[in-house]
Amino acid sequence: MHAIVVGGGIGGLAAAAGLHRVGWTVTVLEKAPAFGDVGAGISLWPNALRCLDELGVDLGERLAPQREGGFRDRRGRRITRFDSAEVTRRHGRPLGAIHRRDLIAALRDAVPADSLETGAEVTEVREDGLVRVGAKELRADLVVAADGIHSRVRHTLFPDHPEPVYTGSTAFRGVAHLPGTGLSTSFDRGTEVGVLPLTGGDVYWWISTLAEPGARRADLEQAFGGWHEPIPALLAATPPEAVLHHDLYYLGTPLNTYTRGRVALLGDAAHAMPPFLGQGGCQAIEDAVVLAHAVSTEDSVEAALGSYDRSRRPRSQKVVRESVRMGKLGPQLTNPVATALRTAVLKRLPAKATARVGAGITGWTPPRLPRPVPPRTP
Repeated sequence: MHAIVVGGGIGGLAAAAGLHRVGWTVTVLEKAPAFGDVGAGISLWPNALRCLDELGVDLGERLAPQREGGFRDRRGRRITRFDSAEVTRRHGRPLGAIHRRDLIAALRDAVPADSLETGAEVTEVREDGLVRVGAKELRADLVVAADGIHSRVRHTLFPDHPEPVYTGSTAFRGVAHLPGTGLSTSFDRGTEVGVLPLTGGDVYWWISTLAEPGARRADLEQAFGGWHEPIPALLAATPPEAVLHHDLYYLGTPLNTYTRGRVALLGDAAHAMPPFLGQGGCQAIEDAVVLAHAVSTEDSVEAALGSYDRSRRPRSQKVVRESVRMGKLGPQLTNPVATALRTAVLKRLPAKATARVGAGITGWTPPRLPRPVPPRTP
């Protein structure tokens, strides 16, 4: 059986790894000239780490387990502590962080090199499994559309579906080298600044702040120089040309199905969400494991896609709703009375309770995938 995966990001490569692991031949079509050396960092919650185990993806020392940290105000005053030990105890995995390029590299290593094609822009996908790349015509038993939030495949298959909508926030992201920096999330009205240590003394930082879509990038060092350390130091240590700036969109109208014919939508193409729970990439990795499990246990592609849709659509769309809600309660909250009340509630929250927040999402366990059979020695 042959699958074509449209898109070589986290979701596409995870899908390819899963399908290869259960015995399918895969072809990954990535329109960029190379895989992966893009983006900044990404958080990997226990649900995603369990999925990567099923996919046979070894992150090794590239993964940075997060230690003690907490929530602070812009002046650095602690609001509440994040109990990382309790997260590990409850879920068997820590909260992890990794540079996006390292995650892409690990996923790519789980897929045969001859299955990966770059510079391959898909111009057409049909429900019957036909895929056109320029003048070339390919056919597959299954097509996985993992081509992102502005998915061309989704638009082709669901032309009347509303396009993604603006969350109201824009985001800045970067990676700086600042050894000894700890985990933190800091709030002010309408703004959140997150700090996630990576390996080797590198630190992933992000800022989300309310702004009009398309607004020009502010001078970050001037705008956030009055925040507590290490925020000004991280901004100063990040070259301006290395700062990523994106307005934040999500799929505000849920799809009625993630499949059409022999095509499955996966990741942001199916359920693009705001980043306020750190679950966008995690949910794409979940999709990949469930899809691989479905094709390895059902009798036909049609049955497998039905199973995939029934399993993934309710859960992933719930995570989208929770991400929107978390944004409104957190980085998008501007009312001074409401923000003061939020701070008061968080201050009274025991550190161990932070491990229970979102446990229904991070505690999810993937289905087991068949283990590859080692070759017999003569």
